[in-house]
Amino acid sequence: MTPEAAKQDKHTFVLNMGPQHPSTHGVMRVILEMDGEHILEPEPVLGYGHRIQEKMGEARPWPGFMPNTSRMDYLSAMIYNHGYVSLIERMTGIEVPRRAEFIRVITDELNRIQSHLLWLGAFLLDLGAFTPIMYTFDDREQILDILEDVTGSRLTYCYHRVGGVARDIDEKFVERTRAFIARLRSRFKPIYYDLVTSNIIFIKRVKDVVSFTPELARRYGLTGPPLRSTGISYDIRKNEPYSIYPEFDFEVPVGTKGDCLEVYNIRVAEMEQSLRIIEQALDRLPEGPFRNKIPRKVKLPQGDATFSVETARGELTYYLVSDGSDVPYRLKIRVPSFSNLSVLQELCRNMLLSDLVMSLGTLDLVIPEIDR
Repeated sequence: MTPEAAKQDKHTFVLNMGPQHPSTHGVMRVILEMDGEHILEPEPVLGYGHRIQEKMGEARPWPGFMPNTSRMDYLSAMIYNHGYVSLIERMTGIEVPRRAEFIRVITDELNRIQSHLLWLGAFLLDLGAFTPIMYTFDDREQILDILEDVTGSRLTYCYHRVGGVARDIDEKFVERTRAFIARLRSRFKPIYYDLVTSNIIFIKRVKDVVSFTPELARRYGLTGPPLRSTGISYDIRKNEPYSIYPEFDFEVPVGTKGDCLEVYNIRVAEMEQSLRIIEQALDRLPEGPFRNKIPRKVKLPQGDATFSVETARGELTYYLVSDGSDVPYRLKIRVPSFSNLSVLQELCRNMLLSDLVMSLGTLDLVIPEIDR
């Protein structure tokens, strides 16, 4: 039914959700064609915060775009750094010291955990539970303190460098990271499991809401925890491994039903897997340089290249075309939130308005990543 037809039907109406709505966690609008509390047709409207990030990458030498990477998905900022510098290293053949690769993985996984912690608290807050966000932000602050010491920033990092990282980690960083691992593991059962995961009110509220399927995922390019909730075990760190991830023993949590509850369980399980990766990296952290010297001005060889990494929300791919200068001729960025949002119309037809808030939260969208 079109909005015009809805106006003629006394039982239907059009409702604007956003662009200033708390549950969208950003400037996004959803036009809802409603029949009472039921959604007949949801239509996402984007572009309120568009910043032409890719065009900025084509208008300056490639090092000048590095701070921009963290301004897209500010919750996976470190991983966005990693993807871009790895793309440049692939094109130029610049090598990375082994110690730097370990540091990259450690900081990436800390970044992934803090993203999942923020999601967990905000998701439950959207559902009306206030207490959990106090615990998740308490744990998240520990990570931000650790990363601030080595990067100088708490959110939008520009720490990775072509050929390594900006600054080496010290024994204080290692000790604080190990203390955080022990702290978070000690809080999984008494706080996250007993308070939330096993809470019957929470289970009844999220179980069987939405239905991600393998067929839906393939049609829309769904990635990340929503894809893995369908039973498809696809994680770039395992399926198209990069950096030194093949050296670590970790699992990719998957589900079978594809509902909100399984996506939640997958994200909680991923935090434990990230702790496993960090712990192994700390145990085997090698000595040596943290960055190789590179020429002051590096021209990109003529041609094109791609590089993919696994962010907290799914697959991120950088695609760069070079004409042989130090300024990219074309830069295209495939972000997970945009593809994940594409399922919303088909996923949320005929559901209750209150469940739409939960569906948006389950997708874990970062709007500046979509409106890049």
